[in-house]
Amino acid sequence: MKRIEVRLSLDVVAPLLDVIKAASDALSEALAVPTAPDEIDVDLRVAWRAELLATQNREVGELLGLFDSEFFVSGVVAFDGANAELILRACAAVRLQVREQHLAHLPELALESGDLELTSLDETTRKAFMCYLFLATVQELIIEHLDDVILEG
Repeated sequence: MKRIEVRLSLDVVAPLLDVIKAASDALSEALAVPTAPDEIDVDLRVAWRAELLATQNREVGELLGLFDSEFFVSGVVAFDGANAELILRACAAVRLQVREQHLAHLPELALESGDLELTSLDETTRKAFMCYLFLATVQELIIEHLDDVILEG
């Protein structure tokens, strides 16, 4: 099974984990993306939302699990066919939450290009933006190195 390991700077990543954790806490009760249209039967919509929320929570838990005690010793996170797709979706959900919670006032183009003057941002927004970029980089790494593994799964 194809596997990639990434060594991260603890000094850089540790503060971002606070942002990820706060977003994951918010996501524990709310979906990152709106659910089924109102035309669907209420019982079906409730069941669908509950299943989506449970899946989202498992996936975000998998993302948080990358940053366990071993990470704080080694600074290494690993991605493989077993967790790649889950981590991709978790990163997307957390990024959407961080964007909604902390970055909604910033232009979309600046967010996606990373072209923002960091010194012009307050500390909370700067940390959220750095987290947003970090998770985008994780997604890019997985797609670049494990794309064929994800498609086979």
